[in-house]
Formats: sequence, structure tokens, C-alpha cells
Amino acid sequence: MIIGRLRQWLSLLVCVLAVILLKSEGASVGITYLQDAVAKGAVCLDGSPPAYHFDKGSGAGVDNWIVHMEGGGWCEDVPTCLSRKNTDLGSSKQMVKQFGFSGLLSGQQKSNPDFYNWNRIKVRYCDGSSFTGDAVDRANNLFFKGNSIWEFIIADLLAKGMRNAKNAILSGCSAGGLASILHCDRFRALLPASTKVKCISDAGFFLHAQDVSGGKHIEEFYGKVARLHGSVKNLPASCTSRMGARPELCFFPQYVVQTMQTPIFFVNSAYDSWQIKNILAPSAADKSKAWKSCKLDLKKCTAAQLKTIQDFRTQFLSALNRAGVVNSPSKGMFIDSCYAHCQVGKQIQWSSDSSPVVSNMKIAKAVGDWYYERSPIKKLDCPYPCNPTCPKVDSDS
Repeated sequence: MIIGRLRQWLSLLVCVLAVILLKSEGASVGITYLQDAVAKGAVCLDGSPPAYHFDKGSGAGVDNWIVHMEGGGWCEDVPTCLSRKNTDLGSSKQMVKQFGFSGLLSGQQKSNPDFYNWNRIKVRYCDGSSFTGDAVDRANNLFFKGNSIWEFIIADLLAKGMRNAKNAILSGCSAGGLASILHCDRFRALLPASTKVKCISDAGFFLHAQDVSGGKHIEEFYGKVARLHGSVKNLPASCTSRMGARPELCFFPQYVVQTMQTPIFFVNSAYDSWQIKNILAPSAADKSKAWKSCKLDLKKCTAAQLKTIQDFRTQFLSALNRAGVVNSPSKGMFIDSCYAHCQVGKQIQWSSDSSPVVSNMKIAKAVGDWYYERSPIKKLDCPYPCNPTCPKVDSDS
């Protein structure tokens, strides 16, 4: 009996904590399934309809829109896509019905003063290709229809009022942050010329770089994604037309951003935890597991490993510069030195007392100032481990 009561109390405590978390992070927003998309072939990996969460704007923000694309990696071959097929990254049947909005999507004025009353949409990610795919594998009953999903959702939102938008932002985190780069100019073209349109990429600037073994793991990985999903034809033509026989390299933002026309803002760590774990030191390139402890906690890295990581930062900043981010008046950036991945969707990193600060500015203020052109924003942090405002644990873990 005592154990039974203890379980009841624990269950109640969990419910109370969940309510407190929702109140602190933002309101819970219900899911919308786009059933009509199925007939158009715009479906998740398992053939289920795409979905999003939509919190309607109010007051002065009723004609302003943020479309934020969820992240979640990629699947590069049939086995990895089959492993996603019955999860929320491959099927809307597995997605949570309610989602708490926070950070950039928060509906609270105090924590999100520039965008709290906009129409805010979180697009769920279930295709595994950063919304670029256009193929079907009948033998394995897999649908690679990411581009069709993106087009259907944008058309649906336009019909629901976005066609009258005064302001519009396409944003995303991780794989969604990459999608916000790849689809940015198309998003601009679908809205009226009178609409102020900009894009935000959070942890989406994935670097084309060699791994610690000297191999090209990430290049080969993205090549597999592009071939499996039939993505190349949906990558920006302004990039693919310049890449000759290697159009799949346009999965890398450093080649796409050079010719982008729409203003874009980059929130990224120069020590992005996902990139260090999967681009610089992927398990395939670290058979001896010499990097295992270092990847979990940079304080456990050897001097030689830290040197390699600092060199990776140098490559990352060089790629940003060559892509025109540093000098372009229409592009902005907030590049911190935290061991982090995805920062705009979490209140603790967006605008809380614990948020990272670069040059006396937090991410929320930087993004707002850039969007409303209150000042140009080119924030670049000092090298690790100089910033005491960084979270103690990487946001990717």
C-alpha cells in the first residue's frame, strides 16, 4: 500500500512539474494534421500526413508569421530510413499531440518581446532530407517526399492568411536550420513583394570539412542522402548550376549562401556539438574511441584534441566569411563559443538569465535588432573556453 501511494504521489509530482515547465516555457499548442496532403503525395516516410503546430497571432502581430522547421538529422540509406519510419521523425502517427512553444516561438511578451504575438508555426520533421526529397521506394514502402511536404505546408499557410503577411520569417533548427537556408529564396518568392521576408538558421550551417582521420565522412553522408531522396533537383539552382558534376555539395550552406538573395541570420556555435561529434570526429573516423570523452565534455580533451577543435572553429569562421556572411549588410550572425546545438527554441538559451551573452547581447535581442534593422548584428564570440555565460552542459545532449 505504501509503495502504491508513493507511486501516486510521484505521478502527481510529475504532472505538477510538467505544468510548471509548460508555464515557464510557453503554452502547449495542439497538432494539425494535413490529411489532404496524402492525395498529393506529400507524406512522411511511412505515408502518413505531414503536420504542424500553429499558435495564431494577435493584436499588432496578426499579420506577421514565423514558420519554424523542426530538426532531427537525416536518413541516408534504406536501413536508417526504415529505423525512423515508425518514430516521430518518420511518421505523424507517432508525434506528440501537444507541443510547448518557447524561445523564438514563445507567446510570452517578457521572454519574446519582438515576436510573441506573431502567427507562430512549428513544422514537424518526418522526411529525413531537410524537406528536399522527391522519390518513392515501393519495395520498402518508403516515401521520400520532403520537398512536397514543404510546398504543401507553405501553400496551406498562405491560404490561411500568410498571403497577406506584412512580415514573415522562415526559420529552423539543425536539419530544419539547413532547410531554412535551402528554401529561403523560394519562401521569399512565394510571398508578396510588399512582405518583409527574412530567414533564420539555428545550428544549420554544417561545415564541409574533413574528419580527424582525414576522411570525407560528412561529404559522403550528404551525397547518400541526396541520391536516396532525389534531392538534387530541389536544391537551390543558384548553387547547383555552379557545382558541375557535384550538385549534391549544395547541401553545404557555405556554397548556397554565397548567391542567396534573401536576408538571413545565423545563430550557431563555433564549436557546434553535433558537428564536432559527427563531422569532425564521427565514430567511423575514431575506431579507437580516442575522442569519446572529449566529445562528451570539452574539458576532457587533450591539448592536441583542443588544437584540432580550435582549427575546426577557424575553418567554420572562414567558411562564413567566404559565404559573405561577415560583410553582407543583409546578413547577420550570433556565433558563440558554447558547446551547443540549437539555441533559439529553448528559453534558457534564447532570453533567460542563464542565456549565453556575446558582446553584452543575448540571442533574442540580436535576432530582434537584426530583423527590425535597429542595428546591424555581427556578433562573434572569443575562442573557447572564454565565455562564462555558456551552459554547463551542451544543448545537444
